[in-house]
Amino acid sequence: MSSWVVPGYAEVRELGRGASGRVVLSTHEATGSPVAIKYLDDGLRADEAYLREFRAEARLLAEVESPNVVRLFEYVESDAGAAIVMELVNGVALRAMLREHGPTEPEAALCVLKGSLLGLAAAHAHGVVHRDYKPENVLVDEGGNSKLADFGIAVRAGRDAVVAGTPAYMAPEQWAGAPASAEGDIYAATATFFECLTGRPPYQSGGDLAALRLQHEQAPIPLDAAPPVLHGLLRGGLAKDPGRRPSDALAFLADLESTARFGYGHEWEERGRTKLARRAALLALLFPFAGALVGGSAVATTVLGGSRLRQIIVGIGVLLVVVTGIGSAIALTPNPSPGDPAAITTPLTASPTPTPSASPTPSASPTSAPKMTTKPPPPPPKTTKPSPPPPATKVTSLSVNVYLTGGQASVAKATLQVKTSGTKPVTIYVRFAGSPTAGGSGTGAMTYQKTLSGKTLYTNVVVPATGGYPLPGACRLVATYYIVVKVTTSPAGPTAQDSIDCSA
Repeated sequence: MSSWVVPGYAEVRELGRGASGRVVLSTHEATGSPVAIKYLDDGLRADEAYLREFRAEARLLAEVESPNVVRLFEYVESDAGAAIVMELVNGVALRAMLREHGPTEPEAALCVLKGSLLGLAAAHAHGVVHRDYKPENVLVDEGGNSKLADFGIAVRAGRDAVVAGTPAYMAPEQWAGAPASAEGDIYAATATFFECLTGRPPYQSGGDLAALRLQHEQAPIPLDAAPPVLHGLLRGGLAKDPGRRPSDALAFLADLESTARFGYGHEWEERGRTKLARRAALLALLFPFAGALVGGSAVATTVLGGSRLRQIIVGIGVLLVVVTGIGSAIALTPNPSPGDPAAITTPLTASPTPTPSASPTPSASPTSAPKMTTKPPPPPPKTTKPSPPPPATKVTSLSVNVYLTGGQASVAKATLQVKTSGTKPVTIYVRFAGSPTAGGSGTGAMTYQKTLSGKTLYTNVVVPATGGYPLPGACRLVATYYIVVKVTTSPAGPTAQDSIDCSA
């Protein structure tokens, strides 16, 4: 390891060390702001493949700006070394929270998923697919806010790449080496959401990778372990077929918001963030500044091949920041995390294989590598607030008609008419239940959901599209028995209700 230090920064202590280098807690000398600096190992810096990957990651994520993604402040490379200066998150990895305290409360799990979807949406908007979402790569700060970290194997959407990722969270198509897609990230985020709720990933195989892959590809989603109100989110995010998963992180977020309000009330997020903050506080000794809450970070910029770098994140994990391999091929070899036999990680191969997204460009060639230059000091720390998601289409009119179908009218379905203020996605939630009265709330309820987009008027929308809601046995036992259907939407709008006497 080199003793080179990025000029303008003072080292405080080492946060982590790994095969590709070390990460150091440092302060910006001009402002005193804390940062984390990742130094590439000298031996790897001499390897053009590794160095090219180091630069490629910076280029790939230079424009990803989100309060839910750990930010890059500066990339520095000279004859003496190469380093990435990044935001220091005063908190702990989600993995540490789950290992020490077990599964979270549902509201807390929903907060983690919401923060992750906002971070993924920012990456996907720039065509970047993370490919390695897992509890190790989600950081929770002292305020209960979550940030997405470690884009070390990220690639452009649609790009063919080597099979890479962490098996416990990899989508079926990722195992098969399909082109990178947003749907794969959504699958991994939902698998982590499942682990927050239950304390374990959705599928486990005792280290048998072939069996684990088969479970991801064919095994039913183990919904019984999770609260029933969240089953719809889990079905959508963990669907085997990527075409049946949400393709847009913001559309999935709209589903999350509606489900959370329906199941846990309008203050679910405040409660969830408070619960996360309490869990993080119990691990305060693992914070970079143990016992001292640090606010703000230095913000600096530099030039890489003529492109202005802004916010980016690289390998983060053990405690808060761990040095991982960058852009390497992943050997799918079981390697349980210490103290967490349920987790399966994927160690890097000794010989890195660059992914196609890391192919050199003229700006990243050895002859044009960026050198250390004099640069203006970064401005003082600023406090930023999360940017709200773009405004969603509103539902302006909603109607429902329930009817019986099937052999001897054995199931119930409903047809809907929906008017909206725009063509962006809206989600319809249809609740079927049995009741002795036409206006009752009913028992034995089943909820179906459907996302609509591309129009402002939807007519004859059939829910459920196949099958139906099986009529309860009470229909044959009482003189009058109703099937009650109630419809709500996300974003919230008008509600609709209809009922039918199934015993007549």
